[in-house]
Amino acid sequence: MDEVPRPELFDFHGVSLTQYFTENWENVRNFQARPDDILIATYPKAGSTWVSNILDLLYFGQREKPIPIYERVPYMDICHPEVGAGTDWVDKLPTSPRLIKTHFPVQLVPKSFLEHKCRIVYVARNAKDNVVSFFHFDRMNKSQPEPGDWSSYLERFKHGKVVFGSWYDHVNNWWKKKQTYSNLHYMFFEDMVEDTGREIDKLCSFLGLTPSVEEKTRIVGEVHFDKMKKDDMLNYSTVPVFDLKVSPFMRKGKVSDWKNHFTVAQNEDFDEDYKTKMKDPTLQFRTEI
Repeated sequence: MDEVPRPELFDFHGVSLTQYFTENWENVRNFQARPDDILIATYPKAGSTWVSNILDLLYFGQREKPIPIYERVPYMDICHPEVGAGTDWVDKLPTSPRLIKTHFPVQLVPKSFLEHKCRIVYVARNAKDNVVSFFHFDRMNKSQPEPGDWSSYLERFKHGKVVFGSWYDHVNNWWKKKQTYSNLHYMFFEDMVEDTGREIDKLCSFLGLTPSVEEKTRIVGEVHFDKMKKDDMLNYSTVPVFDLKVSPFMRKGKVSDWKNHFTVAQNEDFDEDYKTKMKDPTLQFRTEI
């Protein structure tokens, strides 16, 4: 079979995207959320699969028949010949609440989620680890633009020339939204790595859930990174456009892996640039724990 060429990046309403996120745009824009829908929003590679799994276990427990996570928590943004349209997958969900995943920046999220006051769980990850994870993801995901080498990728990331645009705009604008939209729970990847149980408690408190101590302990064990990485229902090993020989979908799940990638000069340049873009003192990230 001929290799399908990787898509090109272009500007779409001020955000860098590819055709796989714009071809179904009318259906995304006009998507009708239900009041009990729960939207899981993240910049790519910031922990959406992790939180999706946690929410799925909290609401639906262990499934009798294994179903891949991308069917349980559909990715509404995507429209790809190999996987179909994400909005169709959401429409097929038999569950209530419906758990729905997006990587859209806040301004592109379908208005109906906000109009219905749907609960939104946003997960943010520090920029340095996020760019490293995204780089390895783009290497193995043939439906993403060609990543090039690490140093050129890092430059493009700083300028928002990667799919879903600027990390800085993404995390800042969702943080701003939290100030005016009370049904938004903003989580940090680093906090989850540091103490998963504590972060699940906060999530349950936001969602009004009261799992038993035994249930919570079981979920904390189930969502351990090493366990999820081995689970074919969670590790995306069944997705045809992913070349797991290049890099696994779930690679390390750690904080501070950026230290294995950034040179001293790259780190200094990044820190300088970061200061100019991250002006809100109330939004603080940790690059180590």
